[in-house]
Formats: sequence, structure tokens, C-alpha cells
Amino acid sequence: MQTGLVIKSTGSWYAVRFDNGVQVVCKLKGRLRNEGIKSTSPVVVGDRVLLESGTQGEWLIAGIEPRRNYLIRKSTNLSRQSHIIAANVDRAFLTVTLSMPETPAEFIDRFLVSAEAYRIPVCLVFNKTDLYTAAEMEKVRQTIDIYRTAGYTVIETSVVKNSGIHTLKNMMEGKISVIAGLSGTGKSSLVRAMNPDLAVRVGDMSAYHHSGKHTTTFAEMLETGNGYIIDTPGIRGFGLIHIEREELYHFFPEIFKVAAGCSFHNCLHLNEPGCAVIRAVEDGSVNAGRYRSYLSMMTDDSQKKYR
Repeated sequence: MQTGLVIKSTGSWYAVRFDNGVQVVCKLKGRLRNEGIKSTSPVVVGDRVLLESGTQGEWLIAGIEPRRNYLIRKSTNLSRQSHIIAANVDRAFLTVTLSMPETPAEFIDRFLVSAEAYRIPVCLVFNKTDLYTAAEMEKVRQTIDIYRTAGYTVIETSVVKNSGIHTLKNMMEGKISVIAGLSGTGKSSLVRAMNPDLAVRVGDMSAYHHSGKHTTTFAEMLETGNGYIIDTPGIRGFGLIHIEREELYHFFPEIFKVAAGCSFHNCLHLNEPGCAVIRAVEDGSVNAGRYRSYLSMMTDDSQKKYR
């Protein structure tokens, strides 16, 4: 039995690279397919897997090595529970645009919470800055300030102006990174700008929906410099999963920081007396919009809007 790294997943077959650089196409062994794993796929890009040769010489994925982390969301497939986007990553990059398409603040916050829960550092990439008017850029800067104050790394990028591309590439150097975002926010354009040799398709905007047509159909790990980027299909929602209400505030860094001052150790920061978080929102030290996202996640059990 040999080990390898999953570098592409279509859901029915997988490209796996051995440590010596040789790549093979594999399918799942029957036992793995039938283990009842409640996910859209038991194997994802970034997984280290165990391979064995089949009776006809084909390669089969027979097992998965323990993951050190993964990025997960609620699946849009109602027969399953979860969709793991990528595994074993050093950092996640979320592309954000404030128009055409607009990335809702709560979408950003849900992505950040999921990454925080699995200790994946996130960089927010505010892309397409060349398209904004002066008034829109002011809104961009205000939004950036909110997330920087909360403790997140934020960069501004424009493929047209070649702005921020070098910074983005340097941040990915020597690491395995995953890049994600709503359809149309320019993920694939950024990946291609960092390495023009990569065969990444770039799609046109849908004028009707003001959202992007999917240009990345399957998750795939691409090489850039001394690092690797897991390019993912555009996503339209980010429902949380496997996070208990009582622990949700742990994954808002600025809320977690001030929560130590609450009068009750089991405070949920909703309407309890002596809540330090509510005081911080009132005095402006915790952003009201971020707190609204927290409240929405606490009270919206179905989360259908974000699937």
C-alpha cells in the first residue's frame, strides 16, 4: 500500500500525486464508498490517502490519513450533512467583492467562523478594486477596517491594475492554501495572475444575476512558485455545521476577547445582565454589524438562506 496527496476531486474520480511526483487517477474502494460518511464526498483535495492496486491494475483509495484541519460548510445536498471544501491547509483566502456580485457581510462572517473553528488562518482578499467609484472605495475601506480591527489579515487586489498580486503570491509561498469565494468574485483570475501558466478558466459575469458563471467545476490543487493553491468552485452560500451555540462566540475573536468580562460564565451574549459583549457593542469597541451576524447565527437554526 502506498500513500499520496489528493490534488483533484470530481466526486467520482480523484487525481493523486505520489511523493515522487508521479500522478495517478483513482477511484474509491467500495468499502470507503459505503461507510456512510455524511458528507458530499469522503475524500477531498488536500487529503493524504492510502492507495492499493485493484485486480485490473487500477489504483483504489483504500483509506484516509487523519486530517489536521479542514474547511467545512453545510451541504446543499439535503441527503447529506456536510461539504468539506479542502483539507490540511495552511491558510484560507476568501475573495470578497462589494458589488457585481456583492459578498454579504454575514457570508464573510460564516466563512470566518468555520475557519476559526478548525484553526485555519484566513486572509480576506478585497478584489476588483479597479471597478469601484470613490464612494464605493470608501465603503471598502470601512469594511476592511472592521475586519482588521477584529484581528484578520486583509489585502486589496486588482488583476487589471496588477495590484496586490505580488503580496498575495508571497503569502502563499511555501504553503498549501485554499482560495474560495462567491461565484464571480475573481478567484480564478487571481490564480491565473499569480501564475499565467496555470490553465484556469475565467468566466464572464451573468448580467441578470450580477453573479459569476462557474469557471472552476471541481476543486483542484495548483502549483504556484514554491506553494500550492487549492482552487475551489464558486459557492453561493455558507451554512455552518458542527458548531454548538454555546461555543459560537469563541470563533468571533473580538467577541471572545471581551466575553471574559461578562458577569456569568455561561453568558450567550444575547440579553443577559452584565454582558460585557453587549456593552462593547454599545460603546463601539465591537462592531455592531459583526454582532448582528453573531445573533443571526445564534437564532437561525435552519440557515436555509446560506445553503
